[in-house]
Amino acid sequence: MRKNGRQDNEFRPISMEKGFLPHADGSLLIKMGGTHVACAVSVEEKVPRFLEESDQGWITAEYGMLPWSTHTRSQREAARGRSGRTYEVQRLIGRSLRMMVDLSNLGPRTLRVDCDVIRADGGTRTAAITGAALVVRDVINTLYNEGKIAELPEITPLAAISTGIVDGRALLDLDYDEDSRAEVDANFVMCRDGRLVEVQCTAEGLPFSRADLDQLSDLAFLGIKQLLLFWDSAE
Repeated sequence: MRKNGRQDNEFRPISMEKGFLPHADGSLLIKMGGTHVACAVSVEEKVPRFLEESDQGWITAEYGMLPWSTHTRSQREAARGRSGRTYEVQRLIGRSLRMMVDLSNLGPRTLRVDCDVIRADGGTRTAAITGAALVVRDVINTLYNEGKIAELPEITPLAAISTGIVDGRALLDLDYDEDSRAEVDANFVMCRDGRLVEVQCTAEGLPFSRADLDQLSDLAFLGIKQLLLFWDSAE
């Protein structure tokens, strides 16, 4: 039995609070059980140097964990430098968000996304992507309503979720305890129609089968369909 009597295909309690950081151009606090991530977007009227000769926009992300987001205090990355894990996660977030929209429709501006983990209990990267995608959607809509974008671009709804095999069972939305014991650990970033943006799937013990991967993928698809109900309710 999972904590709180959760079924294998059941999420932890989820909530999203828009406008959590009022000074940002858009923000949201996403809570998935004990994992809480503050997502914010700021608009910069410039692009990276490699895009300066084009009219294309850009979306980039930064990710970090507060010192007491886990059971023991970690040193601030401002003091020790960013870890390889931090770079890997924020690149994943940025890649995922750039799949949402045709960047040529943004004009020569950058959407800078900050994802800060306030509490960590597994699935921080997937919660960050799910929350940040909603904020990016809202900021693009605001740019259009303010006349800064001539035509509202098509925005692809997407979300992310963790799955894994723990004690031989395929589980959705792993908490830290489950993730630390998982035989297979997977993260899926997926569009509403089931198209995949990115899959990270790793055997922690013995190699896993194609059937295992299919089972985890099917579980993630069902979970992301549920997550995207927040996309619709937050219009």
